[in-house]
Amino acid sequence: QVQLVESGGGLVQTGGSLRLSCAASGRPFTGYTMAWFRQAHGNEREFVAAISPRGGRLSLYYSDSVKGRFNASRDNAKNTVYLQMNSLKPEDTAVYYCAAASSFPGAYVADAEKYDYWGQGTQVTVSS
Repeated sequence: QVQLVESGGGLVQTGGSLRLSCAASGRPFTGYTMAWFRQAHGNEREFVAAISPRGGRLSLYYSDSVKGRFNASRDNAKNTVYLQMNSLKPEDTAVYYCAAASSFPGAYVADAEKYDYWGQGTQVTVSS
């Protein structure tokens, strides 16, 4: 079992920045694909970003809506992944979830069904 705990959410003005953290515990997550999803009120959960160890390197994946503004990273020594969010917009307002997949999702990296473990979420609110 892997437990995931997100932190770092809050209220920020348009154009501001936030950094989300996701601390993993339970077992080493070095080989896991870690992802961020978000769910706005009344909407379905959507993929934001993923970071996966592939062939000794880290592969990064982003949704088109956040590409160029968000940056995912991980610190294996701290069992933590981060999501640096810059140039925030009101449409980024959502609950952000951290997720872990024990097997590389491949072409389905943006598919929530491919992730085995989820955090409880952290609220991000961007005011206009």
